[in-house]
Amino acid sequence: MKQIVVAITGATGSVYALHLLQRLGQNQEVFVHLVVSLWGERVMVEETGKTLAEWLAFLPGDRIRLHNHGDLASPLASGSFPIDAMVVIPCTMGTLGSLACGLSSNLIERAASVALKEKRPLVLVARETPLSSIHLQNMLTLSNAGAMILPPVPTFYCHPKTVDDIIDSTVDRVLDSLHLADTNTKRWS
Repeated sequence: MKQIVVAITGATGSVYALHLLQRLGQNQEVFVHLVVSLWGERVMVEETGKTLAEWLAFLPGDRIRLHNHGDLASPLASGSFPIDAMVVIPCTMGTLGSLACGLSSNLIERAASVALKEKRPLVLVARETPLSSIHLQNMLTLSNAGAMILPPVPTFYCHPKTVDDIIDSTVDRVLDSLHLADTNTKRWS
């Protein structure tokens, strides 16, 4: 079973994380380690009207483990804990900047730092616009360190009909980056 860390920070775009959790919940071969920042929880309620407990209903209880954002003694904080990949969705510029500087003041930052040092896939769904040169430099630093910067840019070649279709085009890219593409992924044909 693949071990995937999903981290949710306080940037707008929590619906991307919700759609990702729904899709991961459909994959019987995935175990999710979920870490949500305090602001991530607040934004998800503001944007979706759903609490974290309601979000967790999308994954079978035997295939998800919620880790406390402040718990630096979590197994995710160690390179000896075998994860296959990590995605931060959405990723604030504050989190991205901390990662670019090598800071680890919470479990999201520490787990991402571990993914980088262990050369494991790290996908950052960076949410901000416009981007300052500081943001761009931090993204370049992380890209050079092995992270994938994957802003939620919609695709229109599949002729989306709903906002959910647009969100899923980004989630499809995230799943591809985690090597977990599924039959729901829309492709250019």
